[in-house]
Amino acid sequence: MTALPGHDDAWREWHAAIGSARMHHAWMLVGPRGIGKGAFARLAAAQLVAEPGARQPSVEMHPDILIPEHPPENKDEAKKREDGQDYRRKRSIPIDEIRTVQHRLTTRPTLGSRRVVILDPADDLEKNAANALLKSLEEPPVGTFFLLVTHRPGRLLPTIRSRCRMLRFAPLTDAEVDRVLRETAPQADAAARAAAVAAAKGSPGAALEFVMQDLGALHALMLQLAAEGDDHFALRGALAEELGTRPDRERQQATIDLACAVVSAGLGQDRRRDARAIAAHGELIKLSGQLPTYNFDPGLVAMEIGALLASLAMPRETA
Repeated sequence: MTALPGHDDAWREWHAAIGSARMHHAWMLVGPRGIGKGAFARLAAAQLVAEPGARQPSVEMHPDILIPEHPPENKDEAKKREDGQDYRRKRSIPIDEIRTVQHRLTTRPTLGSRRVVILDPADDLEKNAANALLKSLEEPPVGTFFLLVTHRPGRLLPTIRSRCRMLRFAPLTDAEVDRVLRETAPQADAAARAAAVAAAKGSPGAALEFVMQDLGALHALMLQLAAEGDDHFALRGALAEELGTRPDRERQQATIDLACAVVSAGLGQDRRRDARAIAAHGELIKLSGQLPTYNFDPGLVAMEIGALLASLAMPRETA
């Protein structure tokens, strides 16, 4: 059906919608981070704008596929982009990006009769940007479709959610995740792939991050913290040292995702541990949501993650 692994149910629903007389104009692609929603959105957009017999450019270069981006963090970073260098991006999608898209929507599509706007992830929209997007969702131009990729749909405005048709994405199987790793990270040995697949919990993006960020040592420390606790803070200190003194946001986010996987593993085996695991998982999700907004000290982030993992090994408190 497609080169993208998994998500056959989502593809069936999508293709049925395209073939129907009335295609809904706004879709929410909902599921855990890193399972392929963004790639799905781009392939789906290419299908929407395709015209019989007309050659289409790549998604990133297509004039009728609009993808608002996280712009450079400041003027210095903008200069780096102009010079073709790597640059730091803002943590959110500002209203100017949405206004630029809306200006394009006042014109006709360039190559055909349809145009697609992809928000990836829509979770990163600033408040003013979300309100501006809502106006376009309420009165969409003819032939315009919106694909909102979201890891946490609860962060979106209820009025945005109510105007979208939801398309859910489930985690992939271990075999599908391993296939992605074999294709995208052939340098990883069998042991690294196995550890990445186990830690990813069905997310090929998380598995790839595990391999590319070399999270094997972090994973081992996390397992030890969850099993033994950390009465003397030694393991938490080692976790902070392994994370690094100046990790980028991607490495910090990958570390939190990995900790979530460690916490979730083994659920259902012991009710007392389950209660602690659920509480720790909730705190990790909260920390993950705060990470793009607050400039946390990496050492403190590591200590917090270590404390939550160590709580799994603590005996039940008595009254």
